[in-house]
Order: sequence, then C-alpha cells, then structure tokens
Amino acid sequence: MDTDSIAEVGIDGEKRLFIRPTKATFPLIYREAVEVHWDPVGQFLFSPCPREWTYLHWFQHMIDTAGILQLTPATLWTNVPEDMRIAMQHWFSTRSSRSA
Repeated sequence: MDTDSIAEVGIDGEKRLFIRPTKATFPLIYREAVEVHWDPVGQFLFSPCPREWTYLHWFQHMIDTAGILQLTPATLWTNVPEDMRIAMQHWFSTRSSRSA
C-alpha cells in the first residue's frame, strides 16, 4: 500500500481536528461510518468537534481509518497546543515502530 505524507495537522475555527494529506484524497471515507469526513474544498480529513473523545483519540482514529498517512518533519501544525502535538507525535512514532 502506498503512503502519503501529512502536510498539515490542525484545529480549525469550528474546533474540528483536521489532517491535510500531501496528495491523497478520501472522498468516500464517509462510507466507513466512523465520523471521519473529507472536505473536498479544503482537501482535508476532519473529525467532529470533540465530545467524549479527546483530540488525541480523534487523531489516532483518523490515522487508523485513513491507513496510509505518515507524519514527517515537514508536517505543519496549526492551532495545535505543543503538549498535544508532542502526544500525537509520540503516539505516531510508537505506532509506526510497532508496525515496522
């Protein structure tokens, strides 16, 4: 399976977590019925505004649902507090090392 780099991870004005892939698109991801959606205009995946789940949980869920996305040193972090960014990067690095 081909992978794609994550261009940006952020929290938008509606308090939704979003992940913008570099190239990949996910127009049919709604069919998974897992509350992860694709914005065709902004070209990003997004979660609903967190209710029971934290942003970290949504990040994990979105990455697992998409299946092909990779954080890189070039990933831009927008409106993500530093402690949350570090937690997401840590989870991703431990997830990546387990699957290697």
